[in-house]
Amino acid sequence: MIAVLTEMFSFTFLVRAFVVGLLVSLCASLLGVSLVLKRYSMIGDGLSHVGFGSLAVATAFKLAPLAVSIPVVVAAAFLLLRLSENSKIKGDAAIAMISTGALAVGIVVISMTTGINTDVCNYLFGSILAMTRSDVYLSVSLSVLVLLLFFFFYNIIFSITFDETFVRSCGVNTGINNMIIALLTALTIVLGMRMMGALLISSLIIFPALTSMRLCKKFKTVTVCSAVVSVGCYFFGLVISYLRAIPTGASVVILNIFTFILFSGINFLQVKIRRCLRTEKAAPGEPPRL
Repeated sequence: MIAVLTEMFSFTFLVRAFVVGLLVSLCASLLGVSLVLKRYSMIGDGLSHVGFGSLAVATAFKLAPLAVSIPVVVAAAFLLLRLSENSKIKGDAAIAMISTGALAVGIVVISMTTGINTDVCNYLFGSILAMTRSDVYLSVSLSVLVLLLFFFFYNIIFSITFDETFVRSCGVNTGINNMIIALLTALTIVLGMRMMGALLISSLIIFPALTSMRLCKKFKTVTVCSAVVSVGCYFFGLVISYLRAIPTGASVVILNIFTFILFSGINFLQVKIRRCLRTEKAAPGEPPRL
């Protein structure tokens, strides 16, 4: 294993993918817990489609991809938040409208300019070769900013995740706090699209949170477990991708699926064992308390 890692990290592009991927996985897993609990998990999929549209437009007009996509996706995140709160259009419908619209715009622009080329496929399916040195510097800086903001606003994020109405009644401006969550999510989506692709980046938000919830019941333990699962799946997914020459994003998602199944199996066994113990402890003549 050490020999394999030494060989892997002798390549500069793999070092870049490793550093940026771990940071993005960590950011996505931390935010994913709150988004899944608030039933906003599909916002990641919607923003990834918006990101693809903006990246396609940037590529067609030979602009800096991240410089164009970051403000566009952040604006889309704020718009989705406002629509879900103050509009007759429900959150899932708003996500579907904006995501499919942005995807259509990106496809039309591509078809009229450069056509479907390697860069466009990289944005759709991800590529660890797509990370340049400037992308790494920007990605690391923004990832550190996301992590710092998350830990700084941890208590507020925890509060509005479980009882936003109570927090609002206490005089806290939940609108601003929800905008902060939307901002952090948008940044994470854009940063992860270069490696995971627009079609797979939302898995980094959804799977680790759902997996950790199989075994953990407290918000803090779920968050920590989600971070460990996400970072671990990305690390081993990158190794498998290198050894088997398969796309990194797909290998990471498959590992997340296997981990979810494993945790679900452990949770099923725990429930069965508890029920058996309760049945054995039931007093003679009393019906078992299941």
